[in-house]
Amino acid sequence: MIKLKKITTLLVALLVLTVAFVGCQNNSKADNSKDTEKNENTETSKGTARSLDEIKESGKIVIGVFSDKKPFGYVDENGEYQGYDVYFGNRIAKDLGVEVEYVPVEAASRVEYLVTAKVDIILANFTVTEERAEQVDFALPYMKVALGVVSPETSLITAPEQLNGKTLIISKGTTAETYFTENYPEVKLLKFDQYSEAYAALLDGRGDAFSTDNTEVLAWAIENPGFSVGIDSLGSLDTIAPAVQKGNTELLNWLNEEIIALGKENFFHTNYEETLRPVYGDAADPDSLVVEGGIVE
Repeated sequence: MIKLKKITTLLVALLVLTVAFVGCQNNSKADNSKDTEKNENTETSKGTARSLDEIKESGKIVIGVFSDKKPFGYVDENGEYQGYDVYFGNRIAKDLGVEVEYVPVEAASRVEYLVTAKVDIILANFTVTEERAEQVDFALPYMKVALGVVSPETSLITAPEQLNGKTLIISKGTTAETYFTENYPEVKLLKFDQYSEAYAALLDGRGDAFSTDNTEVLAWAIENPGFSVGIDSLGSLDTIAPAVQKGNTELLNWLNEEIIALGKENFFHTNYEETLRPVYGDAADPDSLVVEGGIVE
């Protein structure tokens, strides 16, 4: 009887030790799994930009553009990328001797896509600002722009003060969001990630007006009867330029040289005629929008 008790006690002890050992093994695996996940997330967040040689060797350059901002970057009925920025991107790829892959971005994700190296270049109607220049490197400009405001003709907004207490639709991460937040805090901002969502909200009457680059609202108003651009220039005159990851000097220098060279052949005016003139007609002057050779006049 005593011997049986001793055996039982021994078996229980062995069982406890086994459970404890397995538990430690599982905890160790769980900890290692967490560490691996943490390392993978950290590695992803770093995002090392590709050098010019790496891009050429791969045979492809990856460019971030808008997919819903006609006529600058959009996808047509055949699923092809089109627009002023895309026309430029196609030429960049041609002169590099590589294919081009376009990646759709939203206004608020443009910096992130460069920081994480998801794209090599951003050509998404990217306005140069001091804040953005702290996070990415801008090349020479190829366009100039100010803010504009489009609204229904039946209740046209012709001055920003008229928006106090009203709802203004904007896209997140744009200069319009920054401008109205800083200068007109009494304006209620209705924010969207995508431009298509913002314009849908304007059409549905969820806001009193929509503000973004004047070049964009003008094009949209032309194609949407019943809406007009009551404010065609607001804030400072800014420039639009390609951007690369901070510190990717080799690619930045190549882009600057490319823009200077293209200016000698009046490339961006040709781009305007091909992509913007069919939309604007005589409603816009190309010289007021286009920048050649990176020189703003």
